[in-house]
Amino acid sequence: MPRFSVIVPAYEVQAHLHACLESVLSQSYEDLELIAVDDRSPDVCGEIIDEFAARDPRVRAVRLARHSGLGPARNAGAAEATGDYLLFLDGGDTLTPHALRAVADRLKETGEPDVLVHDHALVDRSGESVRDAFAGRLAEQGPAPFRLEDRPGLLRVPAPAWNKAYRREFVEREGFAFPPGRHTDAAWTPPVLMAAETIATLDRVCVHHRQDRRGELPDADAHFDLFEQYDRVFAYVDTRPGLGRWRPVLFRRMVDDLWAVFADRDRFPRGTRAEFLRRARVHYRAHRTPGHPVPARSRARHAVIRLGLYRTHRFAELARGLGRRTARPVARLARSLHAAALRLHYRVQRCLPLREDRAVFAAYGGRGHGCNPGALEEAFRTFAPHIRTAWVAHPEHHHTIPTATRRLRPGTAAHWTALARSKYLVDNTDFDHRLVKRRGQILLQTQHGTPLKHMGLDLREHPAAAGDLDVEALLRGADQWDYLLSPNRHTTLTWERVYPGGYTTLPYGYPRNDVFQRATSEDVRRLRESLGIPEGSVAILYAPTHRDYRRTQRAGLDLDRLLRRLGPRFVVLARAHHRHGGPLVSPATGRVIDVTGHPSVESLCLASDALVTDYSSLMFDYAGLDRPIVIHADDREAYEASRGTYFDLRSCAPGAIARSEDELIDIFATGHWRGSRSTQLRSAFRERFCPYDDGRAAERVVRHVVLGETGLPPVVPLAERHPVPSAAAALDRPPLATVPRPATDTPVAETR
Repeated sequence: MPRFSVIVPAYEVQAHLHACLESVLSQSYEDLELIAVDDRSPDVCGEIIDEFAARDPRVRAVRLARHSGLGPARNAGAAEATGDYLLFLDGGDTLTPHALRAVADRLKETGEPDVLVHDHALVDRSGESVRDAFAGRLAEQGPAPFRLEDRPGLLRVPAPAWNKAYRREFVEREGFAFPPGRHTDAAWTPPVLMAAETIATLDRVCVHHRQDRRGELPDADAHFDLFEQYDRVFAYVDTRPGLGRWRPVLFRRMVDDLWAVFADRDRFPRGTRAEFLRRARVHYRAHRTPGHPVPARSRARHAVIRLGLYRTHRFAELARGLGRRTARPVARLARSLHAAALRLHYRVQRCLPLREDRAVFAAYGGRGHGCNPGALEEAFRTFAPHIRTAWVAHPEHHHTIPTATRRLRPGTAAHWTALARSKYLVDNTDFDHRLVKRRGQILLQTQHGTPLKHMGLDLREHPAAAGDLDVEALLRGADQWDYLLSPNRHTTLTWERVYPGGYTTLPYGYPRNDVFQRATSEDVRRLRESLGIPEGSVAILYAPTHRDYRRTQRAGLDLDRLLRRLGPRFVVLARAHHRHGGPLVSPATGRVIDVTGHPSVESLCLASDALVTDYSSLMFDYAGLDRPIVIHADDREAYEASRGTYFDLRSCAPGAIARSEDELIDIFATGHWRGSRSTQLRSAFRERFCPYDDGRAAERVVRHVVLGETGLPPVVPLAERHPVPSAAAALDRPPLATVPRPATDTPVAETR
């Protein structure tokens, strides 16, 4: 008897069926049977099923005598099932990697519940996936398993059958079966949840559901069956008096579903939409439960359905459409006038005297206070307090800016005034291309990492990574720079070649890394506590970089599996690249902490005990902490082909290198991640790439650029630096003092 019976009806899904079946059979959890039902599909679905059945004994092919529809096809598959739990997939769906293992673990953890509800993502025609908006209702906190009374919000979660696992004995005992019709899930899910004695949730995306309506013709009859489905739901409730308390919730769900169908005009042939609303009005009156008020946010749709206000609603649709059509040109005109006014304002401001005591900072195109500009802004206030500083950031990041620093919104008159009249402009990405550098202004380009991947002019060799690279704009921008920061010789040579210009390179180290030498063990303890890292745990910071060759970004590791293999002492801080556009993972356990939105990557480095990355420049900064680094490079050839690298990381690694997830697990399980060989590799890596990061980089920049000093603080040798130890290392030895002030006065060399 297998653990899972995965049932896949197939009808006219020949383009996606192979991926669906393969996603099931390739699961790391192999105790399953796959029941593929050919619903008399006119395409080659039947042949694809036969091919899979011939190659894998876990596949069982079921053929229906005639086309019956989704519900009866699922019933035919369920009748053949022998597994402990039933899972249903549509022919275009796919299971995410390791989904069944996560489901199996959660079922065992929660005592074999009748129903397990997991999360899913919707995939559109372009292949983009979006996690369901109701994911918050699947939180695993609190008692488990539970009954529906304990979590009634589950009735508000989308009702498809494919986002749940069902105990087969429970389904057979209750006699559940899918009815015919397009909206078969509407009549299946509510009774199942109400009848279940035990329910559990899994906060993990296990299914990617494809929404592909290409070539679909409007079919009113297919959607009119929604009325029959809800008649079945309320009939089920009426035969069981104990379920009467759920009628108001089911009624509101029915109205929401009816409205979702009615509001999509493309679903109906001409002339049938009004008839649908008339039927909806009848069902509204038939199933409404008096005495239960309608939520304020839903009153408008309830009024349209209850009163059958088709003409009123149609008039409102036409009015909204007319408003949108007229609003667009008006908005474009307003934006054009606003932009022209700002350009005029900027030209006027450039005619006014330059303010010698002003400095403007920005990072990552308007994100919050941080990186090298953030460290320099603090150093300006410390070593050059006569300079008044301002930070340019979007409003949602203003909370990260110190209170002593003026806040500026990009694109406002105040922003352009500051750019026109401030003497010092500091950024870690490209300055605004509309910026006109004035005589006397000083532009300091900090950059934001040691280059491993190709940058600047070298991107011309890699079109996929270069995108819409404008070489002329790049050269014009570099011509405006006065200074460029560099943390090591490799970076200096690379920047001056790929960003050619007349600037001066300052090999003083990266200011953002100063905190690594100045932080204390108490700072580390406080940071770990704020992130929720349990005391005594080993915290791994997982920070992969962006993949130019991938259309969609995804986690390269199954972090839940990693933690299961390593044991309860380990936790993972998961941080996505800033171009990722969202969280890196959907954590299934409390030991995966999503820190993508944390404003300071330096704080995350301090809070962690080791770094796992691939080709991210973070490894060069992290090496200054002298903490273990493990490289997970499972796609090295693809990455190097699409982006290019300046050297082979294998010949100059900062620590152990894993070529697969299993190798990574072995590196941590055996202790190799912090063994003597890894320490030797890290020592050589630090010597090459961290020669200046001694805790005083920002001070040197300010003293040279702002104060004009020549006798700068000398660099502390590597052997004399004592960065704050990690929490795990601190358990073995007392914390060391912070960076001692050097006794010599040898100035730092300056190069072009």
